[in-house]
Amino acid sequence: MIRTVYFADRALAFAASAPDGTWYAVPVTAADDVSRPKILKILESHNFVALLSPDPESVFAAFAAQFAWVEAAGGVVVDAGGRWLMIHRNGRWDFPKGHLEAGESIETCAAREVEEETGVRGTVVRPLCETLHAYWFPKTARWELKRTHWFELRAAGPSELRPQTEEGIERVVWCTPSEAAEHLREAYPTIRRVGEAMAR
Repeated sequence: MIRTVYFADRALAFAASAPDGTWYAVPVTAADDVSRPKILKILESHNFVALLSPDPESVFAAFAAQFAWVEAAGGVVVDAGGRWLMIHRNGRWDFPKGHLEAGESIETCAAREVEEETGVRGTVVRPLCETLHAYWFPKTARWELKRTHWFELRAAGPSELRPQTEEGIERVVWCTPSEAAEHLREAYPTIRRVGEAMAR
């Protein structure tokens, strides 16, 4: 399995051999090779970087240890007509998601966050995928590495769409799958991965 961490539109893969495509390969021979400042510097010049090692899991663990780990969940809600629920947040198309609360199951988190961010109640149908996203969080003045567990949910019934504006959500819309595919072209790579998982 190749783990991929996204930094907005840039990607960092941990692999034993170079992935297909236009990846900039960086052989890892020592722990210093995975220092966060060094990797961030490489990502300034290359959009797709692959750290190559015979033991990519240990390289990933060394890299992840330099971040505050965050668990989150979200999902794609589908209504009775087969439409998908999408949000427009901070200028880009997205799916609702948010942080796991203490004592909460990951499925409960997904349903709660969907309802809080959109006003739509949903029931988890199936897991879709997981994504890893790294970012600097100014409120806590730290680098965070977020693992988001994504699910398909079924809408519980008609709901008033209510964008959670304090979370930067400008719009909540129901889309046909083809409309969602168009919106996903403007989304972050992590969100496009969720769309791909829905199609499987």
